[in-house]
Amino acid sequence: MSDLRDCPLTPGDVDLATLRAIYQGEVRLHLDAAAHTEIIRSQETVSAIVAEGRVTYGINTGFGKLAQTTIPHERLAELQRNLVLSHCVGVGDLLPDNVVRLVMATKVVSLARGHSGIRLSIIEALLALYNAGVLPCIPEKGSVGASGDLAPLAHLALMLIGEGEVQHAGRRIPAAEGLRMLGLQPFVLGPKEGLALLNGTQVSTALALRGLFEAESVFAAGLMAGAFSLEAIKGSVKPLDARIHQARGQQGQIAVAAAVSTLLTGSEILQSHSQCGRVQDPYSIRCVPQVMGACLDNLHHAARVLQIEANAASDNPLVFSDSGDVISGGNFHAEPVAFAADIIALAVAEIGAISERRLALLLDSGLSGLPPFLVKDGGVNSGFMIAQVTAAALASENKALAHPGSVDSLPTSANQEDHVSMATYAARRLGDMCFNTAVVVGIEAMAAAQGMEFHRPLRSSPLLETAFTDLRQRVDFLSQDRYLAADIDTMREWASHADWPDAVTALLPSHSLHMH
Repeated sequence: MSDLRDCPLTPGDVDLATLRAIYQGEVRLHLDAAAHTEIIRSQETVSAIVAEGRVTYGINTGFGKLAQTTIPHERLAELQRNLVLSHCVGVGDLLPDNVVRLVMATKVVSLARGHSGIRLSIIEALLALYNAGVLPCIPEKGSVGASGDLAPLAHLALMLIGEGEVQHAGRRIPAAEGLRMLGLQPFVLGPKEGLALLNGTQVSTALALRGLFEAESVFAAGLMAGAFSLEAIKGSVKPLDARIHQARGQQGQIAVAAAVSTLLTGSEILQSHSQCGRVQDPYSIRCVPQVMGACLDNLHHAARVLQIEANAASDNPLVFSDSGDVISGGNFHAEPVAFAADIIALAVAEIGAISERRLALLLDSGLSGLPPFLVKDGGVNSGFMIAQVTAAALASENKALAHPGSVDSLPTSANQEDHVSMATYAARRLGDMCFNTAVVVGIEAMAAAQGMEFHRPLRSSPLLETAFTDLRQRVDFLSQDRYLAADIDTMREWASHADWPDAVTALLPSHSLHMH
């Protein structure tokens, strides 16, 4: 990772652009030195409490339902080690590296706020491991999102005590070996340190951030595909008139209408039917600003919540060094993350839903004016008929996945933890939803490009023709039936990773939202 750019982490001031760079593996991290003082002070506060023998939850007591049990001084290290080992109960596939990077980075930020009572050397070890690409093996299932992401974060802490396994350069190795690669010895965790590592919302937040970044991509792809479809059916641009959207006042709607107008500027196809007298297109074309604008507003709200949470001190109890107080609260409860994940889910489902309807419109010659199923010699050729079935299946699957996770709760820890957020599942399911919507939008874009070609030699706008050329470098015109599954997967990749015009990119939260 030596060729990556250096990026400082300033606790409380890490923005979405930095988090996206971490997710994409573009940066080496170091902690802003200004954070060191508060980290050291909080650890000294914990040490003073232990020296005084003051009974304080999380420092010299049991946990959860066992919080009333006082632990003698000589067993405090055993307490922290047992806490980590007993909480390593995660199951399922491992979290992908991009999510684990976000987990590690946001855990560093949280600990470095100076409210956790943990040694600076542990935080520095996490950063060294991150920069060396030595990542903890964290199973994806086993957290209810309160009291923090206990099980998955325990697997992170397990690495620091030299137990379990880590991933490095594509292979799994013993954690102790991973530590030795960096000249590190396994840590013997001191009072509160195990709890500080386990408690917090970092896994839920990391998964939700992944969902946000992937949702931004399918949103952008959905706008591009919608513009292609408008051109393919020779739709009207009158519904994009800024006066309509100003009259309503919804900011996302206003921004989307302006962006789509920019995408279409200079189109010969538009000019060719400017006097056609077409009054109304179906809603999936006419209401793109209203639907996609509402999705954009949801993404911006979720982004603000997640940016705050990525900077939050969310373990428990929290140390306040100025007064010497250690206060037990509930910042580990991931309800804000669960709500954010749920509204991202709604946006992702709707991006796919309206895209699938535009795809169906393109294939219906009675509405689109295009050849049935967008292929010549219909009957012998089925064209995009069954690709639309795939899109319908995935759009429908997203309806079920969009059911809010935040309304679910099961009590744990003998009813001490009697209401939980389910944020981890709420955020994790966004990966499947974004995959589905990327497929749907990719199929629409491929079909709309096919439709545009039936209008040649007329050209679309410069921006859309550039995007069209990029698309055609990926998939060919469908002159007769062929194996389409590979093309569909290629277009899914397009929807997930293509470069978008500035008019579209400027809308996205991670490109426009900054810390205040």
